[in-house]
Amino acid sequence: MALLTDVSGALWRLPGVDAGSAALRYDGPARRLVTGLKYRGNRAVLTWVADRLLPAVHFGAIGGADVVTWAPTSTLRRRARGYDQAEELARLLGRRAGVPCRPLLRRVPGPGLTGRTRRDRVGAVAFVPLRAVAGTVLVVDDVVTTGTTLCAAAASLRTAGATRVVAAVAARVPPW
Repeated sequence: MALLTDVSGALWRLPGVDAGSAALRYDGPARRLVTGLKYRGNRAVLTWVADRLLPAVHFGAIGGADVVTWAPTSTLRRRARGYDQAEELARLLGRRAGVPCRPLLRRVPGPGLTGRTRRDRVGAVAFVPLRAVAGTVLVVDDVVTTGTTLCAAAASLRTAGATRVVAAVAARVPPW
């Protein structure tokens, strides 16, 4: 388990994730930005977030990837919003980093995580790999609360052949 950093330099750990970076701490104005992206279609924030993550992808904690993917939201949420915010960020980050972006995961239907306690989140999300992968996979998500989603994505990517899984997220909830 590696140490990961957010924009403030705070350290965090996620089992199965080798390195990662968060552009923002999920509080105050940053929380409003990310919830605007998630729930009100404010996609303008994507470019700003991608610009903050790009140095980590190239030179910092992440240090390069062979392919970019995302932790997909549920089918219900995607239909309700009209898009998947993690996919949008992953595709933009992949373009800016010059790394191919591919759908590599399918979310297994299950309960949503929003509003659930830390205990209830553990094991509540799972992914199935869509294809075999090799090398380093950069998995993108919008918010890390407990890390359940990224850990499940990393486990699935490793079963598909990834030798290294790194993460880039728009925001990280401050430590509990």
